[in-house]
Formats: sequence, structure tokens, C-alpha cells
Amino acid sequence: MLESTVAAIRPLDEAAMAAARELQGRLTKPAGSLGALEPLSVRLAGLAGACPPPLPEPAAVAIFAGDHGVHAQGVTPWPQEVTAQMIANFLAGGAVVNAFARQAGASVTVVDVGVATPIPGAGAEGPGDPTGPRLVAANVRPGTRDMTVTAAMTRDEARVAVETGIRVAGELIDAGAGILLTGDMGIGNTTPSATLVAAFGGVDAEAATGRGTGVDDETYARKVAVVRAALARHEPDPADPLGVLATVGGLEHAALTGLILGAAARRVPVLLDGVIAVSAALAAAAFAPDAVGAMVAGHRSAEPGATAALRHLGLEPLIDLGLRLGEGTGALLALPVVTGAVRVLHEVATFDSAGVAEK
Repeated sequence: MLESTVAAIRPLDEAAMAAARELQGRLTKPAGSLGALEPLSVRLAGLAGACPPPLPEPAAVAIFAGDHGVHAQGVTPWPQEVTAQMIANFLAGGAVVNAFARQAGASVTVVDVGVATPIPGAGAEGPGDPTGPRLVAANVRPGTRDMTVTAAMTRDEARVAVETGIRVAGELIDAGAGILLTGDMGIGNTTPSATLVAAFGGVDAEAATGRGTGVDDETYARKVAVVRAALARHEPDPADPLGVLATVGGLEHAALTGLILGAAARRVPVLLDGVIAVSAALAAAAFAPDAVGAMVAGHRSAEPGATAALRHLGLEPLIDLGLRLGEGTGALLALPVVTGAVRVLHEVATFDSAGVAEK
């Protein structure tokens, strides 16, 4: 499944992008006056191979959840059980992602790809329920191994997680989703995110590592040392993205990589959230450079690794609000911006049709 998905990813359609640029030039507004929305609409036309591209709706958030063996190194003060407890909160509709999803009219699918502890009161159902959050049981293993001691996953485990993400992308798109939004949950997951950013982006461990949930100076220094230790132990090769994910990634990172690849193969945009998502996007781009054409950077996370990753991908975030929550919250806030960029091409009159004089 992974190889066939990567093979299906193609460059953006140049003719559709040219048509979108030409249409932007005829709309009743000064050229360039919509700033970043104009090149975004052009790129979405190229992704769809049509001008105007389809409106990016309905929206589907996919939250991938997993735990991390590196938690044992004291990189976060939060107990590992919080991962499962927050999943229960998602399913009950009580998290920030639920509030933002209701505001945006987006569905929420939670995928247990590697949670280490039982999820309180959870029952497993399929993805894409339009009436409320659903849980998909796809646990590859109960959390990764400690990447400072050994590889976080085997290559086979990493592959299964990636292909889980591809499968979820396909199911959500088949159910009608016009845009996918990345979500994540996993106590300690900013540590493997920083390691992935350092490995794929070629940046120093300290430059890639942030304070996550707001750790103190001592814990931050330990976290940087853990990232350095993992990089030194495994020497991950960015030309082998599956190997990088297996040695220093998380199960949710691997699954998010698959979601992005699956969306790109189906020519559907994927709206990236914060540092966990953009570290997975680096892996997706290593598998298939043309996958970047399907990626839209929702926001600039307060985590420094997110900015480093976006720079490496050549993506500019749509909003910058100092967010660092994860879950898909920043992507949901950016969703109306993406929809607005496309709606302009559908609904704004041209100078000729409106009888407005051009400059």
C-alpha cells in the first residue's frame, strides 16, 4: 500500500494553475490584494487539476494517538495515562478540538494507533461519523520503545502505522471529505517531533526542540539532551524515511505521514496543524516530494521545530497565534481561510461581468 500510494502522487497541474492565475487577474479587486490567499487558491487549483478547484468541504479532522517510550527519560511532567484520558475527552466532545470542530462543521475521527493504557469507556467504531467523534481501533503496539535505548519501532511496525494513516485518509475521502485536517495526541510526542525535524531538516537538536506543554529549564535541558542522544545513537538517514520514522519517530507521526501521503495521492488538500504534523510532513515529503503540493500550513506553532520544518518544506503558515496545543486546533482555526481562498474563485465577479472598469 505504501509504495502504490507514493507512486500515485504527481506534481501540481500547471494548466489549472495558469487558469487560476488568469482568473485572479480578472476578478473585481486589485491584483495581489488578497495576499497569501491568491497563491493558495492557485496551488489548490493545481492540486485538483481544475479551475476553480472544489470547495474544501466537508472537513474531516483525523486525530492519531500514541504513547512514547522516551517518556521514561523525564521529558515531560505529565503522566502517560493522560493520553488515554484525553482520548476519552475527545470522544465525549469536551476538548478544545471538539469546540473548534463544531464551530467549523468538521467531523472528528480519533485513531488509536499506539496508546499504551486502556481508554476509559471507549468502544471502537469506523471513521467519518458526521454526528460526533468516533474512535478507530488500530493499535500497532502499546507505545513506542525508548529511542535513546533502541529503535522506537521496527520497520514493519512503522510501515503498519504509515499504512493505517493511508487507509484512514482513503476512508474519510470516500465518505465525502473535501479536506483532511491533522490532529494528534500523545504525552511526550514533541520529543520525537524535535528529533524528526532535526533528522529531516538538518537542524541542531536545540533549534528543533521546544518546551512542549511548558516544561521548566531543567526538563528542557534534559529534553534537548535526549534528542541529541537519539540522533547520535541511530544516525537517521533522511533518504530512508521509513527508517527515520522507525528509529526516532512515534506511531502517531508515522500514521500522520500516511494520512498526508494518502491525501496527496487522492489530490485532496491536507491542512497541517502544529509541530507533530509538520514533522510528519517532513517524512511525507521525503517519501514523495510532490506530496508538498497537497500540504497547507494551518498555523505557526510556538514550538521552534515547527518553523524549522515549515522552512524546509517551503510552506508559509496562514495564521500565527502562538498556539501550542495540538489536537488539530490550529488547523481548524485556519480552515475558513482556506475555504475563503477557494470561494473567491467560485463567487467573485470579473471586471467584465460586473461592468467595473479596470485600471
